[in-house]
Amino acid sequence: MSTKTISVTANMTSGWAIHADIRDHKVTIDQPQASGGTNEGPTPLEYFLFSLAGCIGSIARIAANQEKIELRSMQIQVDGDLNPMGLMGKETEDRVGFQTISVQAKIDADLSEAEKQAFLDRVCVRCPLHDNIKLETEVLHQYIG
Repeated sequence: MSTKTISVTANMTSGWAIHADIRDHKVTIDQPQASGGTNEGPTPLEYFLFSLAGCIGSIARIAANQEKIELRSMQIQVDGDLNPMGLMGKETEDRVGFQTISVQAKIDADLSEAEKQAFLDRVCVRCPLHDNIKLETEVLHQYIG
C-alpha cells in the first residue's frame, strides 16, 4: 500500500485565532465577535464543510478531465447539522460532531439530470474527505510536551 502524508501545523497564542502557514498560504481560523473571537477567519466547522466542498470540486475537475466532460462550473453547497451543547461542555445525548452532512451540487455540463447525478456519485466515491466523513477513520491524539 502506497501512502502520502499531508501535514498541517497550527498555532494558537492568546485569543481565539489559530494560524497556519500551509504551502505558502496564511490561513486563519477564528470565532465570530459575538462568540468572543475577532472574526479573522471562518470557524473550524465552516472550514471543515468548505474542505468537503473543495475536495468534491477538485475531484470533479479531475474526473471531468479524465472522462472528457466539459465541466463549465459547479456550485457545491454543504450543510452540517449538529447540537452545539457538547462542544460547549454541556450534557447531551447527541454526539459532539455533525449529525448529518448534506451535499448539493449544481453542475453546468452537457449532461442529462441522471448523468449529472451519476457523475456526482462517482466524484463522491473518489473524494478522500467524503470517504473520511462517511466511513470510520482512526484519529490518534497525544500530548507531546
